[in-house]
Amino acid sequence: MDLVAQLTAVVGGTIAALRRLTVPRVQAVGATPEIPAARRQGIMTLKMPSAVGWRVGQRPETAPGLAVNALASGLDHPRWIEVLPNGDVLVAEAKEQPSRPKTLLDRATQATMRRAHAIGDSANRITLWRDADRDGVAEIREVFLDGQNQPFGMALVDGTFYVGNTDGISAFAYQDGATRLTGPGRKLVDF
Repeated sequence: MDLVAQLTAVVGGTIAALRRLTVPRVQAVGATPEIPAARRQGIMTLKMPSAVGWRVGQRPETAPGLAVNALASGLDHPRWIEVLPNGDVLVAEAKEQPSRPKTLLDRATQATMRRAHAIGDSANRITLWRDADRDGVAEIREVFLDGQNQPFGMALVDGTFYVGNTDGISAFAYQDGATRLTGPGRKLVDF
């Protein structure tokens, strides 16, 4: 770990600890929450969780009568999930593409993202998981759509599959039950 990454961790941890000392006077919960006014911050807040998978044999606790299963595993930095009407589960897998940092803040941001494994070579794909026998474990794993640019948001509307990438939104024709989309799609918006 380089010095900037260590400094980022120390400064970030200190700021987080100091912020925990200031408890809001009114909790923003319920049907009509009282949202506190925004406060100006001297240093930006970058909360980057480090995702950790379940250990072998580990499962979350559930309410009586319910069970939890790992539908899928071996994902490369999953960012978003979309469940299609037929029960297929789509997962957008992508990481931030590293660039040469220009400022100290850029270096700190990249160090934080590196710690969370959120930066580096990116899968840039959407993977389809199908649980054909409905036992809670996907038997089918297919690359649904690849060659994307950091895909995130997805939506299926009236036979059109929309993908929100870092550089724009594209639309693809979708047939019910398809396990793969082909072709470049139709670019709707460039970012």
